[in-house]
Amino acid sequence: MVLKTVLFDRDGAVGIIRLNRPERMNAVIEQMYLDLQAVLEELRNDASVRAVILTGSVWKRADGEKQAFCAGADLKKHSSGERTPWQKREYIFLAHETTRRIYEFPKPVVVAVNGPARGAGSEMALNGDFLIMADNSTIGFPETGLATFVGGGVTSHLPKAVGIMKAKELIYTGKILNGQEAVELGIALRSVPLEDLMSEALGLAKELAEKAPISIGFAKKLIQQAPHRDLETVLLAESEAILACMNTEDWHEGIASFAEKRKPKFRGR
Repeated sequence: MVLKTVLFDRDGAVGIIRLNRPERMNAVIEQMYLDLQAVLEELRNDASVRAVILTGSVWKRADGEKQAFCAGADLKKHSSGERTPWQKREYIFLAHETTRRIYEFPKPVVVAVNGPARGAGSEMALNGDFLIMADNSTIGFPETGLATFVGGGVTSHLPKAVGIMKAKELIYTGKILNGQEAVELGIALRSVPLEDLMSEALGLAKELAEKAPISIGFAKKLIQQAPHRDLETVLLAESEAILACMNTEDWHEGIASFAEKRKPKFRGR
């Protein structure tokens, strides 16, 4: 797998994806979306990876390190006028397909925002399962100030997190939030000092990676589908998930480890 704008590493059962155009504050171009899709597809099929962290790379300069998660779309590229109307449409669909793959990825995705997150960066952040921010990092939706519009499911995800009126305020005004403000509104799970960000994200990802993969997969899918379903449909889906889990080797391992007072060793089957 050759990646041009994304770095990939792993720590045990945790895959770590870093957006890597630091000289442009990790601003998104088509290649970055293609790279993200490629690495997510490979990790989807890798049973040894149980959880994923998505974060930004660090730009090391003579005047010190510069942190960025993702500054949004590369406006320099947009303003060059290189794209035809059809290419603009394809770019939007490519962006939406990438955020959809993050949202529907069958394993937990922990997003670690280490610097500014704007536009496309904020969209990717909202599509993860858990958002952890550095205290001095920021997140916002500046699109109305640029005569464009939010994408990546933001008009669905943001109201669920903060309520309709607050979502309107954030989208209409483009207000920028720091880590603690994002936690207070329910957008982020935790806000920590920058130097603790990756250890915090890794700690959560490793905890999730120890759980039964099939159970986690059902939990993610059903929680995301629940707001669109009536209670009867939800109960039926949960029943099918429980029965499916009870027919796995991991279910028997979970029961045995509980009885034997030991830590379970789940194998995802």
